[in-house]
Amino acid sequence: MLDGVLWKDGALHAAANGTYVASVPHGTFMIFQLMFAIITPALICGAYAERMKFSAMLVFNAIWFCIVYLPMAHMVWGDEGLMNWWATGVNGKDNGFGWAAFDFAGGTVVHISSGVAALMTALILGKRKDMVTEPMRPHNLTLSFIGACLLWVGWFGFNAGSALQAGGLATLAFANTHFATAAAALAWPLAEWVLRGKPTMLGAISGAVAGLVAITPACGFVTPGSALIIGFIAGFVCMAGSTYLKKALGYDDALDAFGVHGIGGIWGAIATGIFFQVDANPGVKGLAPDLYAAIQAGTHNVVLNQIKAVLLTVVFSGIATAVILLGIKYTLGLRVKEDEEVQGLDVSQHGEEGYHKLT
Repeated sequence: MLDGVLWKDGALHAAANGTYVASVPHGTFMIFQLMFAIITPALICGAYAERMKFSAMLVFNAIWFCIVYLPMAHMVWGDEGLMNWWATGVNGKDNGFGWAAFDFAGGTVVHISSGVAALMTALILGKRKDMVTEPMRPHNLTLSFIGACLLWVGWFGFNAGSALQAGGLATLAFANTHFATAAAALAWPLAEWVLRGKPTMLGAISGAVAGLVAITPACGFVTPGSALIIGFIAGFVCMAGSTYLKKALGYDDALDAFGVHGIGGIWGAIATGIFFQVDANPGVKGLAPDLYAAIQAGTHNVVLNQIKAVLLTVVFSGIATAVILLGIKYTLGLRVKEDEEVQGLDVSQHGEEGYHKLT
C-alpha cells in the first residue's frame, strides 16, 4: 500500500483518500492534479517564444515546477495549506493561520503564478530581435480559432472536474465557466470595436481565454449571473493589459501570457471575493462550519483574503522566477544566439521545418 494505491492480484487498485477526496480513487485524483501541474509551466512558454534555448527551457520548467508550482499547490489545496479554506475546518483541524482564500480550480496556483512568471521571463530575456522593426502577426488565425475552441471545451474538465463528483456543484462550475467565457468573448472584440473601429476574431478568441482564466477560481463559489459579470469585465481588462499596458511598459510577451493569464487570474481571484456566495458551494458549510458561520456573520472578509492571496502569489512567483532565470542565464545561458533566432528555433534548435517551399 503506497499513498492510496494498492497492487493486488496482478492489478492496480486505487483507494479513495478522504483527506482530499472520497468520491473518486486517489490514483484518479493524482492524475487529475498532474494535468494542472503540467499545464502551468507550459503557459509560461507563451511569453518567451522564439528566444529561449531549448536546453534552458527544459531546466527552467523542471526547476520552476518544483520551486514555485508545488509550494503554491500545497498552500492552496494541500492538507493544512496556508491558504486552504477547507483546512480550517476539516476533521476538526486548524491550520493555525485563520487565512481562507478561495480558489476552486487554479486561479492563483495556475494562472497568476504562471502569468507573473511569464512577465518576469519576458523582462529578463528581452524583446525578440525583430519586434520593433517587423509586425508580429498571428501565424495562422484558423488554427488559433480551432485551438481556442478546444480550450473552451477542455476547460470544462478543469473547472467542472474540480467538483470531484458528478453533482450539482459540477453543474454550477460548468455553467459558470460557459457563461463567463461567452461574455468575455463578446467583451474583448467590443472593446476593439469601440477603441479601434473594428472587432476581430483574434480578439474574440483571446477574450474567450480571458473569460476561462477569470472564472477558474470563482466557478464553484458564485452564481451564473455573477459569472457573466466576471467574464465581461475580464474581456475588457485583459484586452487593455495585452495591448496598452504591454505597450506602455515595453515588454515582449509573445502570446500575452501575462496579459491574459496574469491579469485575468488577478481579476478572477479578487472577483471571487466580490461575488462570493457562501451557499453556492455546500462544501463551505460541510467542511468548514466555523468559517461558514463567520462569513454569514460578516466577520470574515473574503475580499481581503483574496487580495492577500493575489499579493502573496505575485511576490512569491515573481521573485522565485527571477532567481531561477538568472541562475540559468549565468550558467547554461538563457537566450539563443542572434543568428539562431534569425534562422528560427525550429531549424536552429531542432533541425526541422514546419513548412517546405515548393520548387
